Amino acid sequence: MSSPTSTPESTEGSTSDHPARSTDEPAGGLPGEPAGEPAGGPAGGRHGRRIPRRLVQLTAGLLLYGASSALLVRSGLGLEPWNVLHQGLARLTGLSIGVVVTLMGGVVLLLWIPLRQRPGLGTVANVLLIGAAMDGTLALLPDVHGTGARVALMVAGVVLNGAATGLYIAARFGPGPRDGLMTGLHRVTGRSLRLIRTLIEVGVVATGFLLGGSVGVGTLLYAFAIGPLAQLSLRLFTVPAGRAVPSTPSPAPGDPADPAETPADAPAPTGAAGATSGTPGDRPAVAAGPPDRVILPR
Repeated sequence: MSSPTSTPESTEGSTSDHPARSTDEPAGGLPGEPAGEPAGGPAGGRHGRRIPRRLVQLTAGLLLYGASSALLVRSGLGLEPWNVLHQGLARLTGLSIGVVVTLMGGVVLLLWIPLRQRPGLGTVANVLLIGAAMDGTLALLPDVHGTGARVALMVAGVVLNGAATGLYIAARFGPGPRDGLMTGLHRVTGRSLRLIRTLIEVGVVATGFLLGGSVGVGTLLYAFAIGPLAQLSLRLFTVPAGRAVPSTPSPAPGDPADPAETPADAPAPTGAAGATSGTPGDRPAVAAGPPDRVILPR
């Protein structure tokens, strides 16, 4: 599924002006991780020991994503962009929308081959779980009547979808098929993620609408709210990765940094451990960036 969808960039996803790695995670996982570190972390490392939590988080996020999409279907007030297409295809073919979601996920995954994208466990799980969760929720949730109930389902669907997006992206098992398509096209064409996402989603919304998919206020609410919601969810659910602390080489004799060669009354350098309160020395320097980035020293 596409999350965050619409112009904010993230993930299947994502969300604000993020780089491609916010949703298309190469070996280093989320942005800020060393590029050479496997997605599961170093063997026996702290990040690797979190695999059970990450698997639970991935599964919960994908199931919640499908269930929240079903709430939007039941509201009848408009769907997220890709589900407009899925609903239109479901009406055209007579298949359930969940089955169409699964089949389309497989088709989009085939488009990864010429783009040389590599699927992860999360990519395959995305294809298998979201559609099943949608059909299961729709089977249990009856039709609703009345404007108040429909608006409540729409708002709940958008909010839960944002939470689900952060859950499964932050589990670091790879992007969903639709976000992988976006980031693959970005890499191959050199065009911006914002442009690629906009073109894809305008195309799927227009096609889905012509096929009978539901476009409405829910579609607009999703477009504007999913980025901030998924960004907040990423902040809450990102699994921290262990980082090695770089060693500081010992100063050579005669080096000004050598304590033995530094006069006792010399002022402390900026950022030194002995800096007075309020100086940069007692505050960690962090790289600015969206909350799904790992904070690293400058």
